[in-house]
Order: sequence, then structure tokens, then C-alpha cells
Amino acid sequence: MPSDATPTYRPDQPEGWLQLGTATVYEASKLPCALDPAIRAISEVPVAGPAFTVTCSVGDNLALHHALAEAPPGSVLVVQAGQYLAGYWGEVMTVAAQARGIAGLVIDGGLRDVAALRARRFPAFARGVAVFRTVKYDAGVRGEPVVVGGVLVHTGDWVVADLDGVVVLPEAVRDAVFAQAWERARRESEYFRRLEAGETTLDIYQFGARRS
Repeated sequence: MPSDATPTYRPDQPEGWLQLGTATVYEASKLPCALDPAIRAISEVPVAGPAFTVTCSVGDNLALHHALAEAPPGSVLVVQAGQYLAGYWGEVMTVAAQARGIAGLVIDGGLRDVAALRARRFPAFARGVAVFRTVKYDAGVRGEPVVVGGVLVHTGDWVVADLDGVVVLPEAVRDAVFAQAWERARRESEYFRRLEAGETTLDIYQFGARRS
């Protein structure tokens, strides 16, 4: 949460979203935009940016190799991998992604080489970690809508992911949600000031008044 709650970034700049965080964005949006909480931060590095969608056949990561060649710089790969825990992604693909300017990975499946991903500071969010190998037979689908973690995602939708989880906003509402999230952050900044001055959360949220 930004300390002064004053936006200094545009909605198309990841930095502003990262200052807000997923919890603020989710609450401000009032949308069912949060992915299944089983999809968690693996490298513990946050990311925000436009989605590039990928569908992998179960146990096959060839689609990801194609995605690395096709996704625009700044993209977050959002991958449907059948919730299967295998090493769809590891250090080699991380080096390739960073060389091409790929911002991060969200996969409804598994990955491996966690220590290397953390050392390289690559944002990665996955259902789990597994060393099992994958095959490379099916090129899958890239750029088409996918359901990942229970949320429908289109290429170009806006991804925000951090230690609290992953949210994906439809591209059409991105700018409006950005403004709503900063307004929420502004209000909470004022709440912090009041709490530090001695008020309680009951005072601020008027919970007692609602019960009377």
C-alpha cells in the first residue's frame, strides 16, 4: 500500500499496480477477478502487466516454447496446464523469458528450479512445484481465451500478482479499476492516520452504529 495514496503512474504502467497490491485492486474492482488461491507466488517477486494466454496439453510444455517466441515484451504468460504438477517451466525457460522481456508467469500447473527462479528474480506463480519432466509434442494454443484458476482470461487483460495472490482484470475495465483502487488507497491512508491518532476500527467503520 502506498504511504501517501497519490497515484504517480498511468494504468498501463506496472509500477502503480504493484504499489497498490492485489488485495486493494481486488476489493476496489468488485469483480470476481481473483484466481484460485492455490495458485501462489513461487519466486516471491510481484508482477503486473498484460496477459498473453497459453493452453498446454497436460504434461506437454511445447506451447510455452512457442509463447516465448510470440509474446510481446512486458507480457505475463497466463497458462492453462490442466492443474497438472510437472516441470512445465524451469531455469532455461526463465533465462529465455528474461532475454525477451517477458514480465512473468502465472500457470495453473507446476514448475521447477525454484531456487534458480528466485535467484534470477523472475515473477512466477503456480499451483505447485514438481520435478517431473514434460514432453514436447503438442504446440497447444496461444492468444485464445483460457480459464485459469477459475477466472476467464483473454490476451490483453491486466494481471496483478503478489504474495497475496493473483487477480486478472478485463482489459475494458483496467483504467476504471486503477482509479477506484487509488481512491480506496487514499481512504485507507486516512484510516491509518486516524488509527495512529487513537481511534479504533469500530469508530472508523461504524460497526457499532450498524448494530444499533
